[in-house]
Amino acid sequence: MSREPIAAAAVVGGAASVQVGAAIGATIFPLVGPGGVVALRQAFAAITLLAVARPRPRDLTWRSVRPALLLGLVLVTMNLGVYGAIDRIGLGLAVTLEFLGPLALALAGSRRRLDLLCAAMAGLGVVLLTGTVPGIDPVGVLLALVAAASWAAYIVLSRRAGRTLPGVQGTALASLLAAVLTSPLLVMALVGLAPEQLLHVVVVGLATGILSSAIPYSIDLIVLRRMSQQLFSVLQSVQPAAAALAGLVILGQALAAWQLVGLGLISLGNVIAVSRPARSAAASEPPSAPGPSPRPIADT
Repeated sequence: MSREPIAAAAVVGGAASVQVGAAIGATIFPLVGPGGVVALRQAFAAITLLAVARPRPRDLTWRSVRPALLLGLVLVTMNLGVYGAIDRIGLGLAVTLEFLGPLALALAGSRRRLDLLCAAMAGLGVVLLTGTVPGIDPVGVLLALVAAASWAAYIVLSRRAGRTLPGVQGTALASLLAAVLTSPLLVMALVGLAPEQLLHVVVVGLATGILSSAIPYSIDLIVLRRMSQQLFSVLQSVQPAAAALAGLVILGQALAAWQLVGLGLISLGNVIAVSRPARSAAASEPPSAPGPSPRPIADT
């Protein structure tokens, strides 16, 4: 029996987890700011993943860890970009613009004549998302586009890290580097908080780190060992809708009617662009070796 439907369901579930965690994290923006939320997320993600993966330094080589280290740099830019955008333009709009990264990656892997139509649909979607909002924050839009480019790089590097390191070691090492790089933001965010605020921030940070990083990043890394980048990008089409729903339910942020149309156009453009190539690629591409034979999860 094919494991592809199970992997697809896991990716979709991970995508929903990301957006719920992002919405929960946004609730403490007034206390620690977007940078503080990113730092908390990375710190708790690193602690959780290192406890699971337990990489042994003597088994690591520069060649095997390089993709993971590059992935760590991308995690920092991606998360700082998207959380800064969420603070300025809202969760649903920020993540939909961020989704242009996987869409661009998907279009780059497609060779059909529909590519131009899909790109046009995405462009129209962006216009509807941003052009129909009076006084939209251009810095927020720019930060979302930075996150979009980082998201595309994240997909490529997660695939590579999963091939060079067993289990979830690639994600663990990437999260560790991201936590180290954002540690100054963590210190600045926590200094001066009252004890009751500190407890609240830590609990929210823990939930955000597990829901938005530890769980979905591990799923992505494992799935991308055997799933094509195009098919993975198709499955990311659930992200904008999940973000819009999480923003509405948790943060009370509602998108206007034209923005919802724009969200739908961008997601639909991605599905059309890569659905057929993804299926054929997944069927014809032989499974890739993940590098060293992974140990059982309890021993990683």
